Amino acid sequence: MVTVSLIVAVSNNGVIGVKNQLPWHLSEDLKYFKSVTMGKPIVMGRKTFESIGRPLPGRSNIVITSDQHWHSPGVGVCHSIEAALQLATRLAAASGMDEVMVIGGEQIYRQSINLADRIYMTKVNVDIDGDAFFPELDAPSWGERVVRSVASAGGMPDYSFRVLDKVLHTSVGSSPVG
Repeated sequence: MVTVSLIVAVSNNGVIGVKNQLPWHLSEDLKYFKSVTMGKPIVMGRKTFESIGRPLPGRSNIVITSDQHWHSPGVGVCHSIEAALQLATRLAAASGMDEVMVIGGEQIYRQSINLADRIYMTKVNVDIDGDAFFPELDAPSWGERVVRSVASAGGMPDYSFRVLDKVLHTSVGSSPVG
């Protein structure tokens, strides 16, 4: 079974981007992103890919776009979240990986949030103006654990690395089948 995971850095008020860029530069977060995604297929929207400017090395890059003619060297192109996750799952299984990563942006997160099993969230302790937001989570559906907190320096906000796993609910009054 291949796990579908989202990875995101989000402010207290839900901002993930400003003018197609990250609203902060947190070097520990960038290292964390690399360590979590390395070797795994990554799925992103076209705008996110263009903000990065190139395929991320050491990972199969899959870009979702509605533009039927868009292409870029070294990138798999899909036209729906479902097709992108199918391709990512096949690539992960073929390389012995058990996880695929959705890395943004806003529209891709909105399309994939209900398909995700896990969220790697860097919670940035700041309220900030932005134009891209992470979808609001249904809190009872997610079990959260704080992996590590970072007291930032140089005027940057504090932040914490969290992992949220989808909670499997069972019906009240049902009994396990044995």
